[in-house]
Amino acid sequence: MIKESLTIFLVDFKNSFKDLLPIVIVVSFFQIVIIQTIPQNLLSIAIGLGIVALGLALFIRGLEIGIFPVGEGLARDFARKGSLFWLLTFSFLIGFATTIAEPALIAIANKAALISEGRIDAFYLRITVALSVGFAIALGAMRILLGHPIQYYIIGGYVLVVAITFIAPPEIVGLAYDSGGVTTSTVTVPLVAALGIGLSSSIKGRNPLIDGFGLIAFASLTPMIFVQVFGIIVYHFNDATAAQYVEVVAEGFTANVIGYEFSFSTLFFDLLDVAKDVLPIIAVIAFFQYIVIKRPIAHLPKIIVGIVLVILGLDAFIVGLELGLFPIGETIAYQLSTMNNVWLIYLFGFSIGFATTMAEPALMAIAYKASEISNGNINQKTLRIAVALGVAIGIALGCYRLVVGAPLHYYIIIGYSIVILMTYFAPKYIIPIAYDSGGVTTSTVTVPLVAALGLGLAEHIEGRSPLIDGFGLIAFASLFPMITVMGYGIIAKIVISRREL
Repeated sequence: MIKESLTIFLVDFKNSFKDLLPIVIVVSFFQIVIIQTIPQNLLSIAIGLGIVALGLALFIRGLEIGIFPVGEGLARDFARKGSLFWLLTFSFLIGFATTIAEPALIAIANKAALISEGRIDAFYLRITVALSVGFAIALGAMRILLGHPIQYYIIGGYVLVVAITFIAPPEIVGLAYDSGGVTTSTVTVPLVAALGIGLSSSIKGRNPLIDGFGLIAFASLTPMIFVQVFGIIVYHFNDATAAQYVEVVAEGFTANVIGYEFSFSTLFFDLLDVAKDVLPIIAVIAFFQYIVIKRPIAHLPKIIVGIVLVILGLDAFIVGLELGLFPIGETIAYQLSTMNNVWLIYLFGFSIGFATTMAEPALMAIAYKASEISNGNINQKTLRIAVALGVAIGIALGCYRLVVGAPLHYYIIIGYSIVILMTYFAPKYIIPIAYDSGGVTTSTVTVPLVAALGLGLAEHIEGRSPLIDGFGLIAFASLFPMITVMGYGIIAKIVISRREL
């Protein structure tokens, strides 16, 4: 048993190194060829890379034996219990509790408060986003119960987002669009996916592949609506003179990058922070499992081991990034933003978007589940490449938008129009996965580097405002994967049709 587990872990560890290779290549190329300096902390980078690979291996194994089984088990229990009230309450609380403590959301909210000189309150912004995600998960669960096609909800939501954009203050639009991309965390995504798949598997007439996915798409869409409404209220009822935006170097995002200080106390407190982020999820699950459903969790020791592996893996993953890759990546982003060659900025945006997405743990979890449910018809690697290509195109185009100074919402409206058009041609089974892909691409790895690049460009390009122009790259990174994944589905459909002729 121990030998078998060790063999599986070594395979996961090897695959993790392969997934990280694109990031290493991109960072090395820009550091040595473009910036033309060799980093002094090469040993730190190498150690960080090893820790990241270890974290990924532990995380994936923990998902398979802990998070996925407990999420799907809860969904089946709710379906058997037949209580709509408790199912929707559980869905709302899972969305709210996991979002309010989301590190990426906290970082973005703090930066928004800093750059807006306090006009946008960080805490109220987080509450607004958390409420929107709770509402989204509950609405998504209701959709599965009713059996409605997801595209009607998503298209209606996009139309509402665009309509509100024309009356929302320009200071809030980019932040609102970005909020939709930072709400789905590395731990939340697998659990929410397991909830949707488990629920659709337990209801007669539902297809787990078509009906089970889509909850993450809801969680990425509703924050755009809620935050824009929040911005309208803030800027309408706040009579303060419009803030004079000053040049602010966001700590940890742009110029003065502080390296990770290794110590046992730091490791311990980092581990506690990760456990604290997971704790709300565990508390909600325990309450509903033992108080509402009144049934013990099956294979509890195995589930506990899985959750511990997820916590250890996620902590190691973050420590490894902070130790080696983030300092170098953020420094490159800052240095490129001060150079005169905009094509290097576009190239870096494309390359780092592709590389970081291929290493995104949340995407790995979704790709694994999609492949499993489709009996291998959806290839994990191909799906991840399609998503990564979408993120790469999105970030490069977002950088171009920022450089030329065009309004964000024009690009987003055109992008959503393409998504709506492709929805009518894409195979039904790929549509929910494509919509979910927009939410899983902006998580632990991608958000810090993308935010650093956006704020860095807005800081150093004349005539740009960090608040109005600095946000928005994450929105591009969330939008374009929907297009590339549906494109993958359409191409696969054509190839299969030709084979059958």
